[in-house]
Amino acid sequence: MKIASLIARLLLGLIFVVFGLNGFLHFIKAPMPEGIAGQFAGAIFVSKYYVVIFGVQLISGVLFLVNRFVPLAVVLIGPVIVNIICFHALMGAPGLPLAIVVALLWAVVAFRNKQHLAGIFVQRGE
Repeated sequence: MKIASLIARLLLGLIFVVFGLNGFLHFIKAPMPEGIAGQFAGAIFVSKYYVVIFGVQLISGVLFLVNRFVPLAVVLIGPVIVNIICFHALMGAPGLPLAIVVALLWAVVAFRNKQHLAGIFVQRGE
């Protein structure tokens, strides 16, 4: 499990650093999706909300790669992964298999860090 977690953490880091940087530098050329997915992506770019999304991806990816504040990176990137899966599943954009792989990698890293994440699963605060 230790080696699987290491591989998952490094892959997550690499994926989110590359795609986070791509959000700012546009070195991976991709056409705008068709239909509602394209409208949604267009709204994200026009409103400049992409800066937040890609910034969180980049920061989390770097944290995964340098093995510092990994529980924080897991918590930060979780909602981004949920939105990526929902975008691809509900709007018919290609890329759902990669999103599922990323979610599985995230689950491996989260499970490895479950002792640090246990506090967010408390029923009641003090």
